[in-house]
Amino acid sequence: MPLLAVRPQWLHSTGSASAGIGGGGLVPAAVGGEEGSDGSRIMAGERAKPSVPTTTMAYSGASLGTIPAPMPGIGVGTWAWGNQFLWGYDPRGDAELAATFSRAVELGLRFFDTADSYGTGRFSGRSELLLGQFCRTLSPQQRQSLCVATKLAPFPWRLGRGGFRRAFSASKQRLQGQLDRVQLHWSTARYAPWQEGPLVDGLADLVLQGAVRSIGVSNMGPQRLRQLHRHLAGRGVALSSLQVQCSLLAPEAVQPGGVAEVCRELGISLIAYSPLALGLLARSQDQVDRPQQGPRRLLFGRLAPRITPLLQTMAEVAHQRQVPLAAVALNWCRSHGAMPIPGLRRVAHVDWAAAAAAWELNDGEREALDQASGRLEVRMPANPFGSA
Repeated sequence: MPLLAVRPQWLHSTGSASAGIGGGGLVPAAVGGEEGSDGSRIMAGERAKPSVPTTTMAYSGASLGTIPAPMPGIGVGTWAWGNQFLWGYDPRGDAELAATFSRAVELGLRFFDTADSYGTGRFSGRSELLLGQFCRTLSPQQRQSLCVATKLAPFPWRLGRGGFRRAFSASKQRLQGQLDRVQLHWSTARYAPWQEGPLVDGLADLVLQGAVRSIGVSNMGPQRLRQLHRHLAGRGVALSSLQVQCSLLAPEAVQPGGVAEVCRELGISLIAYSPLALGLLARSQDQVDRPQQGPRRLLFGRLAPRITPLLQTMAEVAHQRQVPLAAVALNWCRSHGAMPIPGLRRVAHVDWAAAAAAWELNDGEREALDQASGRLEVRMPANPFGSA
């Protein structure tokens, strides 16, 4: 649905290699079958995907102490593919999106996130449709190396254990069969708690039936995440990933008491959507001061004048590293154990995103960014459907 904060994106689930440049898993969870090379849990007899090399680091201040843990990779978000309201989608630009996809695969980005609610008006479902078309242009070996994840929206009319059955089939058809992970798009715990459990059980059924490799959730807090993890573990199904809004302007997930701690403890991969704060963290100070077009103009107008100290700290790191500002924002997420999934619409976007996966922030850089973020009095709007 067209909410600024309801957005996506992957992950490997519970350890092993990730599907992105420099990507890695987290801590293995002893649940639910064999582990595939994309980090997902797969059923016995299902062929695993080729593994991708990983880099490692120690999570600073994490319960893992100094034990090396794989550095998350970088995925690809496709929210803008079909969204006219927020991103000005024009079907005449589909060729550029196709080139963007091809370049991402070429440079080793392997995780692609979409949703059945992406696409506005007559372009409803367009993101899945385009992603499915682009995947079909690849060789079988290339398709096998990808992890394509979609999110199903818990609309009020989707009820019961079979509430997602038709939606799943429609998504799989639009994706032309290229569907590796199915995710609950947001939690209904705050407004319809009776709806969520059966829907999640229905998704778990799909995994146990071999219809999809793995299951993930989005927009959940620590308490609800623990409950769902425990419930799925009782059914022998691993909860592979959690997607939450996470950026230097929305750092709550990786702060003390946030979901990042629970993900590390339980071996759930953490995915950071909107890691660039709708593009605000990808623009230099002079660009931020220019009027933004469309609905984002209001948000930028409210936040931009008040985040100058953060942008200055980011610019210092970017200058030292000789990288774009956006690369600093992405690697801040990675340094906290979250896999960012920026929206990529142009080949140039892919080039800097892939390059960002080749290096890591040092402790001093991360701490300086943490402090600059912590001193701000403004934040990105929180997702209204997030659970505790």
